[in-house]
Amino acid sequence: MKRKLIAANWKMNILRDEAEILVNSIVDSVNFPLECDVMIAPPYTCLDIVRKCIVNTDIELGAQDVFWEDKGAYTGEISPSMLIDAGCEWVILGHSERRAVIGESDNVIEKKLKKALRKDLKVILCIGETESQRIQNRVSEILGKQLTGVLGEIESEYSEKIAIAYEPVWAIGTGVNAKSEQILEAHSIINDNLIELFEKDAHNIRILYGGSVKENNIKEIVSIKNVDGALVGGASLESVSFKRIIENSGVC
Repeated sequence: MKRKLIAANWKMNILRDEAEILVNSIVDSVNFPLECDVMIAPPYTCLDIVRKCIVNTDIELGAQDVFWEDKGAYTGEISPSMLIDAGCEWVILGHSERRAVIGESDNVIEKKLKKALRKDLKVILCIGETESQRIQNRVSEILGKQLTGVLGEIESEYSEKIAIAYEPVWAIGTGVNAKSEQILEAHSIINDNLIELFEKDAHNIRILYGGSVKENNIKEIVSIKNVDGALVGGASLESVSFKRIIENSGVC
């Protein structure tokens, strides 16, 4: 049985003093050792603060993005080596907000993912359909295209370093959570695609759900077949809420 992964994506929130208070509160309230994997992805400016707070815990550090080169004239970008130097073990790639607002394509995300994996970072790859795509019954098509477009040339040896986060765009930050049958359908589609791409190694890849995950719906979410954890946004910005999500994941 795969260990559940509960990942916090703080997005563009939290200043340094706030980060220290929040993480210390989380660390003080959860019971170690954890029976599931927990990762926190703060803004770049808070990586060092969060690292110091979790140094002697089971909690792992992640970043919200990375560039595809080691160094060079790329103003404003952060390389995989820089993330590793800052203590990161994970990076989130392909979030719908970066696709929609920043304009990232599957090709750009693929370049980032390849570089991150080869530098020994673990990756959470985000995929998901928009509301109009779901209404048009294109969920299977869109998820398959995003998976193949990014993972189509990734060697199976990297499968243990990859997690997929299914985040229906229409449920992110809206307070609207996908129904159990919608999550089951999407995660089954993802699992089938992973088997085609990675064959016997597909079982190494955890499939998370993200999209208005809260303490009162996490139990139902992680009980669904092929759901191996959650990518948590707004609810991870409050220590009590995030602690209860960890506890209510059913294994912690």
